[in-house]
Amino acid sequence: MTDCLFCKMVSGEIKPDTVYEDDKVLAFRDIHPQAPVHILIIPKIHIATLNELNDAGLAGHLLLTATKLAAQEGLSEDGYRTVINCNEHGGQAVYHLHLHLLGGRSMRWPPG
Repeated sequence: MTDCLFCKMVSGEIKPDTVYEDDKVLAFRDIHPQAPVHILIIPKIHIATLNELNDAGLAGHLLLTATKLAAQEGLSEDGYRTVINCNEHGGQAVYHLHLHLLGGRSMRWPPG
């Protein structure tokens, strides 16, 4: 997808503040953080929304990457939140699947 912001990050056309990368995912700091730690974890392949994700291995890899990064950022003991927004009413702004890892402060409930 040539016009997808996150695909441009995966290709290297845009340089995010990368915190982790492997053959399946790219993780970087959000440019508009909603918590002291706000990292986005994206698959390297273009998947528009959670509705299109049909690879259980990739889904698990996204979550395991989040736990790895939470530990790396010192969030594991106090806690953190993971969020995947889906479509307009779910709050999705960029139509490339991404998981938010948020931490470093107490989270409130309900989140919306």
